[in-house]
Amino acid sequence: MLKTLRRIVQEVNAAHDLTQASSIIVTRVKQSMSADVCSVYLLDQRLQQYTLMASDGLNPESIGTVRFKQGEGLVSLVGETEELLNLDNAPDHPRYRFIAETGEVSFHGFLGVPIIHRRQVMGVLVVRQRSLRCFDENEVSFLLTIAAQLAGAIAHADARGEIQPFTETPGGKDNRPIVALPGAPGVGIGTAVVVYPVADLDAVPHRKTKDTATEIFAFELALEAVRTNIKALEASIHPELGAESRALFEAYLLMLNSDTLVEKTIKRIRDGSWAPGAWRDTINEQAQLFELMDDPYLRERADDVRDLGRRILAHLQDEVRRQPDYPEQTILVGDEISATMLAEVPRERLAGIVSARGSGSSHVAILAHAMGVPAVVGADDLPVARVDGCELVVDGYRGRIFVSPSPAVRSEYTRLAQEEEELVAGLEGLRELPAETLDGVRLPLFANTGLLSDIAPSLESGAEGIGLYRTEFPFMIRECFPGEEEQRAIYREVLEGFAPRPVTLRTLDVGGDKALSYFPIVEENPFLGWRGIRITLDHPDIFLVQLRAMMRANIGLNNLRLMLPMISNVAEVDRALQLIGRAHQELLATGESVVMPQVGIMVEVPSVIYQMEVLASRVDFFSVGTNDLTQYLLAIDRNNPRVASLYDSLHPAVLRALIQIISAANLAGKPVSICGEVAGDPVATLLLLGMGVSGLSMSAASMPRVKSVIRSFTMNDARRVLDEALQYDDAAAIRDYLEQKLEQRGLGGLVRAGK
Repeated sequence: MLKTLRRIVQEVNAAHDLTQASSIIVTRVKQSMSADVCSVYLLDQRLQQYTLMASDGLNPESIGTVRFKQGEGLVSLVGETEELLNLDNAPDHPRYRFIAETGEVSFHGFLGVPIIHRRQVMGVLVVRQRSLRCFDENEVSFLLTIAAQLAGAIAHADARGEIQPFTETPGGKDNRPIVALPGAPGVGIGTAVVVYPVADLDAVPHRKTKDTATEIFAFELALEAVRTNIKALEASIHPELGAESRALFEAYLLMLNSDTLVEKTIKRIRDGSWAPGAWRDTINEQAQLFELMDDPYLRERADDVRDLGRRILAHLQDEVRRQPDYPEQTILVGDEISATMLAEVPRERLAGIVSARGSGSSHVAILAHAMGVPAVVGADDLPVARVDGCELVVDGYRGRIFVSPSPAVRSEYTRLAQEEEELVAGLEGLRELPAETLDGVRLPLFANTGLLSDIAPSLESGAEGIGLYRTEFPFMIRECFPGEEEQRAIYREVLEGFAPRPVTLRTLDVGGDKALSYFPIVEENPFLGWRGIRITLDHPDIFLVQLRAMMRANIGLNNLRLMLPMISNVAEVDRALQLIGRAHQELLATGESVVMPQVGIMVEVPSVIYQMEVLASRVDFFSVGTNDLTQYLLAIDRNNPRVASLYDSLHPAVLRALIQIISAANLAGKPVSICGEVAGDPVATLLLLGMGVSGLSMSAASMPRVKSVIRSFTMNDARRVLDEALQYDDAAAIRDYLEQKLEQRGLGGLVRAGK
């Protein structure tokens, strides 16, 4: 049974669409379980009814026409209870319904299992038997596993609109969105451009080409390059090679010259596929043939095929990798969007961002906020490789994506986008006004940034300084560590741009979701591993270079503040202060007129909450990084799409932790600001104001919205809202309550599409 299951899963994964995948499942399951019928029913969420979409054993003409309403039939019962139903004689059950159109005759045995994706029933998988039969435990487990495999395929098909022919009724088309997570506020409408990493076969998007000659030429060049490379590798280490290793090189060369791989790929190109996509399909097809073989040795050859596929793809991408043709309204889509991917798109053409990974506080969301671009993240239900060139609507407020939207949906979001522009234009008038409550309490607003290009927008937004400058960005876009003088020039430009206003430079914070290609860190739990201050303390050579560059950049300006990330204990602070003092003394010894800057720490590791008093005696200020603090308090990887929806900085535990941190800092007489993404969330503004923070640091794009909230309430209002919010038990209820408060003041447009 296990071998059969593995083969079915491989075949389903290789299927091009839901129709093919479901056809494979019903045929293979019927054979494997020696059943008389296997069927798949899809749930139409709008009409709450189940439609037969695939079957082996029932009348083919009944597919797409047979339907079960809620409360009707055994299929509906399985969906309602979200549990399997195993009956030896189905007609005896009170919910049994006979359907003549299916050609059903005297079926007794019934096993139905729900198809569930992300807590939502997508359909029901059923096997039937003419004889009396109660399926055994192994058969039940087998069908449950198949249903779980089918759930993902249905979710992806739903995103592409493939299931509409099965669920459409005379009532019209149902243009359902893909539900993901809000990344950055705003509405974006445009054409999807899929970006993907090098040499990743599974990530290659489906694209069509009209210039087949160019694609074939690029493919042949890649083939020749890899042939030459393999021959060179074999020749360079030939004396040390055993017979088996030499056979592998020879096998690679044979495959590169075989009609199986080469001619099939060229045929796919001539049929209209671009070269990387044609190569991907050929490699997957060939690898699957090996994976389905019984012989273990031959099954392992599938890895060799995929390895060869990646080698060719890397060269092929070099040949065909050209600047994409970015449409005027580009929606950048990828499994994971990096800073360099964003930088390649002309800013005036970037209308939205969609990432299959991440949460509202992940790296891509932070970048989107900084750029003022609508973004949706954690969209792992989106079939990324298949939406290239499709029209998308991106709702960054609600975390919704519409693929090939209906005219009605497009028209509605076009209207909302226009209202959004009017709202933003209206907020421009707040630029020169202070962030001051109705009763005269002023709350300084600072900018979060990491890009030199953000300096001007941050100044124009009315920022009173930089609360967080992410120094890792210059490290991430280079191929080696930047030198001291190069860093000094970058920091000088930032410090000069805001002088005399304070600028907080965070020391190098890499690891987790911020990787350096030239300094790879491979860990099972990167967010709990070697990152932030842990790396720089282990590498004082890197740390001291950065510290000297910062202090030298501050000469004559004296608006520098240093901030240490990922602090978890007092010893780390003591060691960091020693190195800061050493860098200061070294520069003084060389005649540099440097001053010792203020030093603060980020509060993002929960252990710091219980050490605030002793840490306050060592540092000058605190800045709460709510992104990581929330992640660690709730034990949620914010970049994991399976759990990212559980991540919410308005969780009652997070709010109470913030109150404890802020109270301890205020008691010690040390300023405490918030620099996580929650600081730029208008919904959370009243809570943070009521807690007594010293300042908020956010992207320049978020500043007008937050300022608008602050100027619309009194301090007493904020404290009262905080007290009332803490009476709720979960983040969703707290968010709803706060949104109602904003709506009551006419500020609803700050947190949803439209005015």
